[in-house]
Amino acid sequence: MKGIISKLLQLAIVLVLGASCVSREKIVYFQDLKQRQALLEDVQHSFKIQPNDLLSIVVSAYDLNAVRPFNLLSESRPPTDAAGITYNNTQQQGYLTAEDGTIDFPVLGKVKVAGLTRSQLSEMLVKRISEYVIDPIVTIRVLNFKVSVLGEVAKPGSYSVQGERLSLPEALGLAGDLTIYGRRDNLLVIRDNGTTKDYKYLDLRDSNIMNSEFYYLKQNDVIYVEPNNAQVQSSSFNRNSSIYISIASLLISVMVLVFR
Repeated sequence: MKGIISKLLQLAIVLVLGASCVSREKIVYFQDLKQRQALLEDVQHSFKIQPNDLLSIVVSAYDLNAVRPFNLLSESRPPTDAAGITYNNTQQQGYLTAEDGTIDFPVLGKVKVAGLTRSQLSEMLVKRISEYVIDPIVTIRVLNFKVSVLGEVAKPGSYSVQGERLSLPEALGLAGDLTIYGRRDNLLVIRDNGTTKDYKYLDLRDSNIMNSEFYYLKQNDVIYVEPNNAQVQSSSFNRNSSIYISIASLLISVMVLVFR
């Protein structure tokens, strides 16, 4: 009896050790960053406005009364979501980009904005408003920048952020990072370019990911973290099996002491 219990104990220990042995190369991000000495190429990041983007456009100048017709102001109220920004005692409304890529701008009428960067749109509006106002200043913000993170992350879902610059690690951080069951070497990013959808598989363990055009995310990008092989194969089992094995090992140890 004692010999059988001893063998069972040894088997349980082997199972626990085998379940806990995970290679560093499979888990750690940016493993070769030190070897590269962080000498990475500059990533050209230029956000371009797309249909359904919600824009905050504020026109200011030395003569505030002169630019008042160029600003959409509504009744004062505290902002409740990302649909507006409070300026003094008024609320700046957002301009929703139509499917044809235009917005209805006060005084100027329909303005084509899709395909432009913020700086390009700002320069264009400054030029046109200068016909009515001396030295106008145009400030533009994106109010509904959103990405979705799915799969093996702690908090999958859609995340709205202020601004237009969000890196892949930052998006994963919003989702609570990958679980231990997520594949670090095969991260999928899906990008909607209006008429087409592009995608790219990325390896988080490789620091060269910082040079990818998908490192900085764009509006409505979708990130999918694939489960690793162990998780797929054990999908019919409880993922707390290692805990149960540890408990079984403890019980066997107690039995050895009792029957010694």
